[in-house]
Amino acid sequence: MLISQQKPMEEILRYLDGEKAIFLVGCKGCAEACETGGEQQVMEMKQKLEDEGKAVTGFSLIDTVCSEPLTKMKLASHRQSIDAADSLLVLCCGIGVQVAAMLVDKVVHPGCNTLSSGGAHAEWEGAEYCLECGDCILDYTGGICPIAGCPKNLSNGPCGGSEGGKCEVHPDLPCAWHLIIERLSKLGRLDKLEAPVPPKNWSVSLTGGPPNPR
Repeated sequence: MLISQQKPMEEILRYLDGEKAIFLVGCKGCAEACETGGEQQVMEMKQKLEDEGKAVTGFSLIDTVCSEPLTKMKLASHRQSIDAADSLLVLCCGIGVQVAAMLVDKVVHPGCNTLSSGGAHAEWEGAEYCLECGDCILDYTGGICPIAGCPKNLSNGPCGGSEGGKCEVHPDLPCAWHLIIERLSKLGRLDKLEAPVPPKNWSVSLTGGPPNPR
C-alpha cells in the first residue's frame, strides 16, 4: 500500500492560483486507507475550494487511480466536467497523478505527498514512476516525475548530456526532462519551470533517503 499524506492547503492553493474551475479525483484504494483521498477527503476538499471561491466542476472516485485502463474509463465518463475545468486536483499517490496526467490534456496538480510504498504497490506495475520522496513536485513538471525518471534525480532541468531526447546514462530511454518540457509546452505552461525547485528533502520520506545511483 502506498502511504500518502495530504499536502498543506496553502501549497494546494498556490498550485491553483489563477484557476477558477477544478475537477477533483479521489482514490478508493491506498489514499482512502490513508484518509488522504477517499470520498470523505474529496468532499472536504470540494468544500474548502468552494470556500476559496473556486468552482468544482465535478469529481470522480476511482477504485485505484494507478490502474490506467480503469482511470481512463472513469475519466471518460466525466469528459464534459473535465473539459469545463482549468485543471485536475488528484488526491492520491504520485503514480496516480502521473496516470491522470497521461490521460488528459489538462494541468494535473498533486494533492498529496507519497511517503512510502508500505512494502507493496497497488495496480501499477511500473514502481519506478514514484520513489516515494515525500515532497511531490509533479505540479511543476507537468505530471512527469524527474526524480523517478532521471537516473541523476535532477529536479531543476536536464543535465546537458542528453542527446536527441534520449537519456545520457541510459541512451535507450527517453530523457525525463525532454518529456517534461514537451508536456509543459503542449499545455502552454512552460512558466512553471521559471521557479527553482529547492534541493530534495528526503527526511520527509519514509524510504530512508534517495535511491542508490543506477
